Amino acid sequence: MSKSHRDHKIVIIGAGASGVACATKLLEYGFQNVLIVEAESRLGGRIHTIPFGENVIDLGAQWCHGEQDNIVYELASQQDLLESTGPVYENYQCVRSNREVLPDNVASRLKAIVGDSLVTRQLELQHCSGSLGSYLSSKFYEMLRRPENADIDPVIAGEFFDNYQKFENSVEASDTLEEVSGRGYLDYWECEGDILLNWKDKGFVELLRLLTRSRELQTSSDLGILEQRVLFNRRVTKINWNRNDARVELQLNNGESCLADHVIVTVSLGVLKEQHLQLFEPQLPVAKQRAIQGLAFGTVNKLFVEFPAAFWPEDWTGFTLLWRQQDLADIRNTPLAWLEDVFGFYRVSYQPRVLAGWIINANGRHMESLQPAEVVAGCMYLFRRFLHWHIPEPLGFRSSAWYTNPHFRGSYSFRSMDTERLGTGASDLAQPLTVVAMTPPSPGRSKMLVPQQSRCDKPIVQFAGEASSEHYYSTVHGAVEAGWREAKRLADFYGLSVAPAKSQL
Repeated sequence: MSKSHRDHKIVIIGAGASGVACATKLLEYGFQNVLIVEAESRLGGRIHTIPFGENVIDLGAQWCHGEQDNIVYELASQQDLLESTGPVYENYQCVRSNREVLPDNVASRLKAIVGDSLVTRQLELQHCSGSLGSYLSSKFYEMLRRPENADIDPVIAGEFFDNYQKFENSVEASDTLEEVSGRGYLDYWECEGDILLNWKDKGFVELLRLLTRSRELQTSSDLGILEQRVLFNRRVTKINWNRNDARVELQLNNGESCLADHVIVTVSLGVLKEQHLQLFEPQLPVAKQRAIQGLAFGTVNKLFVEFPAAFWPEDWTGFTLLWRQQDLADIRNTPLAWLEDVFGFYRVSYQPRVLAGWIINANGRHMESLQPAEVVAGCMYLFRRFLHWHIPEPLGFRSSAWYTNPHFRGSYSFRSMDTERLGTGASDLAQPLTVVAMTPPSPGRSKMLVPQQSRCDKPIVQFAGEASSEHYYSTVHGAVEAGWREAKRLADFYGLSVAPAKSQL
């Protein structure tokens, strides 16, 4: 007698947003033998909310990006968990490294130039054969040459554009915009509505509580319906997926092993890039390896500095750092050289005494290797170099470190020139590994009425995570949708077309 779908063992690798979404959706479908194996000691993956200052901060995912067709927004808005961050990332001051603040009429026009180029991208990038960097550069300087901008100092405009490129790199997670495919940039679909919705005083961890229903069930931990279903501090070291019994054997770092009927891999693309040759036995098909190689994955880090009191005016939202070329010589080839890629510090919602800085590329990765005291000293150097106020010594500090953590190896994915050159994409990454199997009888139907079983492709190793999302990569809603996609793939295989109501769990 074939096993019921409830009995098939499903192991999910990774308890980030995608893994949690997949596991909770499988339980809704009625699967019972579901287990998550997680290398970290916590739930959430690149969602990481921690106490800091007067409230909490998010070291990873911070905002719900957009409203329409955004499943995270749909889940959170029902509980009134989101609100607009406002114009923090629009009304910032542009400050040069000699403490000169760009006049509002100059700063606003420079911001408008890059803002206008955003509008035209959707049309023009369709015909772009080069990088996003080359497109933006030509667009910026073309608009700068218009008569209405003739009074803007080209040196200052260049400093602004250098800073803007760093900001854009933080959006993409790229080291340089020359890496980013111009056409591939259009693969990302922006959800309409406010793209910077914060979680008030709760943090992104609230999404995990919604998915696991821990808030609703008032459980003692955030695991909710995943209680007893997550193995923490367990790293998968081998995935043997070509066994004669059509099952998958997982070997763990503590020497344990387990057999599963289905394995769903939700680890970051950074981990796949580093480990896939050693992790999978046998090695992955060529198309899958090409996807892992071609899809790009980069690092963006944050620097949170808490002060004893706000030293800035109430209506001040933050500042971006515009380096004069002669001033960069003061830090280049010194231990402070990494500071060149800190592009701005901004106010933090519900944290009246905290500023959050952002850093990108190789310098962002290098920052992770420094001692906290050295990073704090670097931040204070920037504050005191760029701002004219008296800057008090900080009370607290915390930075993210997504690259040096072997369980992540970076922040999120993007579409690079290599993605285009190799002709690959997210759909190739999402394609499951299958074996030929007999179709199971549909649940709830008499076996006498089921036609003779036929041969079909049974998914035994599946792939989720934000990088496997065709249009919402780099986002939490993309990760959640990918997890649900793979849960549905198994439900469809077993003939479960509709998830039962939650009350039936």
